[in-house]
Amino acid sequence: MSIGLVRLPSLDLLRGFVAVGRRLSITQAADDLCLTQSAVSRQIQTLEEALGVKLLVRGHRSLSFTPEGERLFRSADGAVQQLQDVVGSLAVARGRRPVTVTASIGVAALWLIPRLGQFQQRHPGIDVRVAANNRILDLKGEGVDLAIRYCDQAAAPAGAERLFGVVLAPVAHPALGNDLLASPEALSRQCLVEYDDPRRPWLQWSEWLGSLGWSGLKPRAVLRFNHYDQVIQAAVAGQGVALGRLELLGPLLADGRLQVLGNKQRQLPDEQAYWLVTAGGERRDEVRQVADWIRAEALAGEPPG
Repeated sequence: MSIGLVRLPSLDLLRGFVAVGRRLSITQAADDLCLTQSAVSRQIQTLEEALGVKLLVRGHRSLSFTPEGERLFRSADGAVQQLQDVVGSLAVARGRRPVTVTASIGVAALWLIPRLGQFQQRHPGIDVRVAANNRILDLKGEGVDLAIRYCDQAAAPAGAERLFGVVLAPVAHPALGNDLLASPEALSRQCLVEYDDPRRPWLQWSEWLGSLGWSGLKPRAVLRFNHYDQVIQAAVAGQGVALGRLELLGPLLADGRLQVLGNKQRQLPDEQAYWLVTAGGERRDEVRQVADWIRAEALAGEPPG
């Protein structure tokens, strides 16, 4: 049996009930609705009085549905979700929705952000949001459109596109000179700047020095940072010699803030690379344009020899 609109409980009461039902917590529902706990409790009480049935059972630090409450929640939750989806799509249509790109903190700071100015000049109608995070995000679940990730090919998500590999070389500020690798003695007089991440052994000086046969070298000092962009900023500041991922350092090498030392570059296996990953589903035109721009920048950004 249906009832008339005039007898239907207000949307505020139903929204409060759905919020509580989704969380099974009045406290968390109050946070979701930006209301006080007492206000949400009053909404539930008013709805129960209007319907003449009890909807929730309050236990010791627990909340559960009555049979009537569970029946109402199944229907009301679906209806409210449909309203959320429609209102959300209307809001997107009315305003510009940014393209969200996620990358590690180092890649965002050294490679992505220095290039964004040119993109914005060419595409003033597209807003870009950079989510710099060393945690691997769930693209679809967290509303991310594109990701730049470093991993082995076997670990790359389905549909990932290879952007570029990794070429390593010692880098330093030009003021330190260009003969720092002329001998173990010359390098031992310098401070070595190191990325403090055991998951990246190829960015550790111990492995690099070992490949040169200089395992016994004792530097003047060692600076360690837990973010790669900090390693590079220390090198730019003239604080020591760093192991540079040359693909990430194009602007710094081009304008002379850093220089590649010697000719001891090391190419990592092709399977180890940076990949462009897109969220599933239909892509907006703005997302395709940003993805095309990232591919073009990766193709143009060959490191200097």
